[in-house]
Amino acid sequence: MCTGIRFTGSDGSMYFGRNLDWTQGYGERVVVTPPAARVPAAFPRPGEPERGHAVIGMGIVVGGVPLYFDCGNDAGLAVAGLNFPQSARYATAPEPGRTNVAAYEFPYWVARNFSSLDEVRAALGGVRVVARPVNDRLPVANLHWLVGDATGSVVVECLEDGLRVWEDDVDVLTNEPDFGWQRTNLRSYLTLSENEPEPASWGRARLAPFGSGMGMRGMPGDYSGPSRFVKAAFVNARYPVQDGERANVTRLFRTLGSVAVPDGCARTPDGAFERTLYTSCFSAATLTYYHAAYDDLSVSAYPLASCDLGGSEPLVLTA
Repeated sequence: MCTGIRFTGSDGSMYFGRNLDWTQGYGERVVVTPPAARVPAAFPRPGEPERGHAVIGMGIVVGGVPLYFDCGNDAGLAVAGLNFPQSARYATAPEPGRTNVAAYEFPYWVARNFSSLDEVRAALGGVRVVARPVNDRLPVANLHWLVGDATGSVVVECLEDGLRVWEDDVDVLTNEPDFGWQRTNLRSYLTLSENEPEPASWGRARLAPFGSGMGMRGMPGDYSGPSRFVKAAFVNARYPVQDGERANVTRLFRTLGSVAVPDGCARTPDGAFERTLYTSCFSAATLTYYHAAYDDLSVSAYPLASCDLGGSEPLVLTA
């Protein structure tokens, strides 16, 4: 389970973040990949420049390859991969004449090579996402992706009928089912409101609300993908536009906190419990990556400007 959101502050700068919900961590750390990093590609991609964008985000490094769970680049573009276990259908082999990208490298491929969402949209028409693992020990993860910049966001899904790019006008993504179903399901909650409902008369009885918040009666409160999608979309749409970095980072953490998963509440079939392992935020205003862990709610900040971007390998940052 995971939840991703995107929004802009009063100056139009993007803030992009996610909860990563799972039963265990993978030793993930903040990883920076410099523009000149020589990262092995899963497939030949002639025409890609030797230098790309500087990228920062959360992930692990395997065989010199940054496996980003979520990341942003020096142009203010960000991407996050979220669990999509039932519906993801990757290609089984590369196709000549297309841009072949392994699922594990998709976030880095996007962040390294593109400056804007428009560039991503244009490129995806020729992309084939392939189910190739990074090595024999790590299986292919079934994911879909949220990609955003200051202008908006899209959801990228590999479905039975091929790759689909959805325009995400609510700037939210969770898990199953596919984004099209999730977006349509919001229509079931049209009556939700941030306003206190008016008193009502039932015969001779006059019924008054208990207080503020009752306009949200019917908001789903469980931790399933559809429920988190509804709640995150509602909160993200209602949260007042903020001024400045601190207030916008607070907005992001508070919004994602409304759908964070506590331990002991979401048991998987093997008996383990999912929980929100970390929450992250990428600020395109300052090119800073923020995160807080489940057992450490203090927010750590990693400005891209403070990182050594002159090397040729991914860097794993220490706290």
